[in-house]
Amino acid sequence: MTDSEQSKLIISGAAPVNAQLEDLLEEGASSTEMELRRVTVPVESHGVRLDRALAGAVPEFSRSYLQQLIEAGVVTLNGRVVSKTSTKVKAGDDLGIELRPTPQSQAFKPEVMALDIVFEDPFLLVINKPAGLVVHPAPGNWSGTLLNGLLARDPQASFLPRAGIVHRLDKDTSGLMVVARQRQTMDQLVAMIAARSVSREYIALAHGAWQGARTRQVEAAIGRDPRNRLRMAVVDLEKNSGKVASTVVSLLQSAERHCLVKCKLHTGRTHQIRVHMASLGHPLVSDELYGGGRAGGLERQALHACRLAFEHPVTGAMMEFKSLPPDDLQAAIVGFGLRYNQIE
Repeated sequence: MTDSEQSKLIISGAAPVNAQLEDLLEEGASSTEMELRRVTVPVESHGVRLDRALAGAVPEFSRSYLQQLIEAGVVTLNGRVVSKTSTKVKAGDDLGIELRPTPQSQAFKPEVMALDIVFEDPFLLVINKPAGLVVHPAPGNWSGTLLNGLLARDPQASFLPRAGIVHRLDKDTSGLMVVARQRQTMDQLVAMIAARSVSREYIALAHGAWQGARTRQVEAAIGRDPRNRLRMAVVDLEKNSGKVASTVVSLLQSAERHCLVKCKLHTGRTHQIRVHMASLGHPLVSDELYGGGRAGGLERQALHACRLAFEHPVTGAMMEFKSLPPDDLQAAIVGFGLRYNQIE
């Protein structure tokens, strides 16, 4: 058996690392998803903790996951089960470990879904994302994401980081996104977004009658809210970690208790428009995370990516795409006495 064959043994007819570990895995030994690996501790890992040694030997799995496997008793050291992550290893030690799929490892799988493709060529896609669709797998949403749909639609997407996704929309934000179909195109789009040469505009419906100038440029850094780590907030960079953020907000129309605005992003921070609008005293309708109350029949924040414009990274052609707000947002706009024809 070669060194490469010894380093990876699939339990589907292959010999197990040792009888003791085979007994531990007997109940699930018929699963083709289960993998048993054998690793020899290299000289550079002599004297380190077991969990660190495994993390170096099996880099595709997180150290925290490997610690859980050690504590579960499915790791052997020189043929004996070891359950303490702090156990020290020596060069030449033989490690055996059962690997089972984690949610993360199973997330990047094709899933057929209907996608609203606005534009397509060999280099990129422009997609109109519905509210409720998660863009990228994450805790709580390891499947059913846009990434899964892209992998099913185009097998070549599996060769691209994040299946070609170069920017994101929140789960409950609808609207336009550009996705790369080739690696060079992806790198160019990422650079263009960083250079602020991709124009991204949004329609937002917010609480409160608009006050002050019709156009306001918000320059306010955004970071994790120090009082609630589940949300973002405007932060003082001298006191808290965060990143600079810039949004231009332009009034489209104001009513007695609500206003309709257009927001143009110059940076792309997490929840940027939602945080900046809340900081102006105009939280988005139904954005309960940032102080917006449920209204207008909306079950999600009133935010829609309505316009996307950029120079095609390969052909050089100027590209511009527009998307009308979906029915739920249009109904709320009309219900608040605002005239939709001002944003067509």
